[in-house]
Amino acid sequence: MKEILAARLKQCRKEKGFTQREVAIYCDISEKAYQNYELMTREPKLEVLLKIAEIFQVSLDYLVGRTEKKQVNK
Repeated sequence: MKEILAARLKQCRKEKGFTQREVAIYCDISEKAYQNYELMTREPKLEVLLKIAEIFQVSLDYLVGRTEKKQVNK
């Protein structure tokens, strides 16, 4: 799961055109903390993961690899 999460964080961030710093600011964490998520050295807390999913407009299930669908069915 860690590998999938790290890869999808990076992929989504690049697709949205955000820098690591911009995502970190939005999530109220340090840039280094966010970098660690993309490098697989740390995993985000649920509270942070929710903010990341919000800024990238994807579901938590997508970020952690439980589905290939980016959006939640509404």
